[in-house]
Amino acid sequence: MSDDRYTVISADCHAGADLLDYKPYLEKRYHDEFDAWAATYVNPYEDLLADSADRNWNSERRLAEQERDGIVAEVLFPNTIPPFFPSGSLMAPAPTAGEFALRWAGLRAHNRWLADFCAAAPGRRAGVFQILLNDVDEAVKEIRWAASAGLKGGLMLPGTPPGSGLPELHSPSYDPIWAVSAELGMPVNHHAGSASPPLGDEPAARAVFMVETTWFSHRALWHLVFGGAFRRHPGLRLVLTEQGSGWIPGVLDMLDYYHGRLVAAATKASTAPTAEAKFGTGLADRMGRAPSEVWRENCFVGASFMRPHEVPLRDRIGVDKIMWGSDYPHDEGTYPYSREGLRFVYAGVPRDEVAAMLGGNAARVYGFDLSHLDPIAAKVGPTVEEVARPLEEGPADATSPVFARGASVRVW
Repeated sequence: MSDDRYTVISADCHAGADLLDYKPYLEKRYHDEFDAWAATYVNPYEDLLADSADRNWNSERRLAEQERDGIVAEVLFPNTIPPFFPSGSLMAPAPTAGEFALRWAGLRAHNRWLADFCAAAPGRRAGVFQILLNDVDEAVKEIRWAASAGLKGGLMLPGTPPGSGLPELHSPSYDPIWAVSAELGMPVNHHAGSASPPLGDEPAARAVFMVETTWFSHRALWHLVFGGAFRRHPGLRLVLTEQGSGWIPGVLDMLDYYHGRLVAAATKASTAPTAEAKFGTGLADRMGRAPSEVWRENCFVGASFMRPHEVPLRDRIGVDKIMWGSDYPHDEGTYPYSREGLRFVYAGVPRDEVAAMLGGNAARVYGFDLSHLDPIAAKVGPTVEEVARPLEEGPADATSPVFARGASVRVW
């Protein structure tokens, strides 16, 4: 933070190449298949067909709009359609070896495009690269490549929704991924929407998806905790992004309760085994520390467009765990009213806490150099005085739920 302005790093933004611009990043042996696929692909997303779609790949436009919004750096999750994918979703494993090979080639093309896109704005973008869980050895190779290519955002962890056919995330079969991520200091990011099962095409499915999607994303936390991933790999860091943050204290209480019941007999010689401990024989030695302890040591939340009702919970979540995000360029994001969004949420919060949630924590997790970003923020960042001034009403044309009055529902 400069003397009178906040250094704002958005921990949740999205980017990707225009469809045909992925071709140069594909291995040449896939070029003919790419041409055939691209000629028939119909993009299902209106925002990727609009005039504003180039916000995903136009580096100059992106920098200019982010600076006007008071943001100097960003963590980049994927957004556009990678080659050979039927949709933008990463949650469904390829059903055949041939389809896996094509989709894996497409994700690797995206990762290589992303490395160049981040290099176009040195020190201001942390790219989150993609993997698939079908082939753990290939995923490990890609993680090592991404580290060498400077993709500091870490990996995007796909979900294993019911019916996926993949081992669940608590499975030790993913240990090589956790091990190399810890070794290289790579955050493991789990973004909302990447773990929900298929729900069908009925209109009601959209409402069900909205209700359930964050819960399915939260599952990564208790899978890795109860699976012992953090015990075996104490340097592993998990970031849960765009899933809200108000749910965290209650879920940690619940997980601690079950953890305590499951390990009671193992930790207190004089205590008779609980029913849960009998049910979970062998778990005590595998799980490790209590979930709340794991959260304090290993976990973070990408609290996209944090809402007013979540702010009073910041001490229970951990002020040092919260990373604000604008979700640019999505409609539900705060652009072009991020300054107003910060006032709406953080007015009255101590300055040092605001500084941590708006940029300091993200700099620590993703390796941003504040000595490089602070001078930029000194010109374009929101002032401390500005953020401290309460905002009674959001802009009339704002589309982000952060401005919804009475939006006190704690999403899971």
